[in-house]
Amino acid sequence: MIITAKVKPGSKAGDKIEKQPDGTYVIYIRARAHDGEANAALIKLLAKHFDVAKTTIRIKSGTTAHTKLIEL
Repeated sequence: MIITAKVKPGSKAGDKIEKQPDGTYVIYIRARAHDGEANAALIKLLAKHFDVAKTTIRIKSGTTAHTKLIEL
């Protein structure tokens, strides 16, 4: 499955996932976008949310952008 996510690193609201009506996700990450910390936190949060192993999640595009294509 491939999802489109808009990631908001450095969020004070904490780590949470919101599904939008158009099928995309808005994901709030507490970790900052520095040295891949936000991407690592994103993968960990998605693994917990979708109940899959972290190794099955891959960022297909947008590793340095806010909008990402993620393969589960």
